[in-house]
Amino acid sequence: MPATKTQPRQTIALNGVLYETALTRKYAQRKPYVPKDPKRLTAIIPGLILEVLVKPGDRVTCGQGLLVLEAMKMQNRIAAHDGAVVKAVHVAPGETVTKGQLLVAFQ
Repeated sequence: MPATKTQPRQTIALNGVLYETALTRKYAQRKPYVPKDPKRLTAIIPGLILEVLVKPGDRVTCGQGLLVLEAMKMQNRIAAHDGAVVKAVHVAPGETVTKGQLLVAFQ
């Protein structure tokens, strides 16, 4: 085997079993997982807001359109993932958004 730097060993639990392993530098420096917040709708791709279909205080149902986002020459109708009340709309028609930008907040 080729000589390598000794990496710090770490104990991890997987399905209730403890394992001792050496983690790669890339794995150790990865961004930690953050679960999605159901009260925040963020842009999954950059684009241009063409139309906003809701306003603060509106009650929306699952599948109801919230806004229209143009990306890669396609118009994408963004729909509500669940029933909720719109707390705030953070974009306006004609505004360019980036990936991860907050679009709509729910109560």
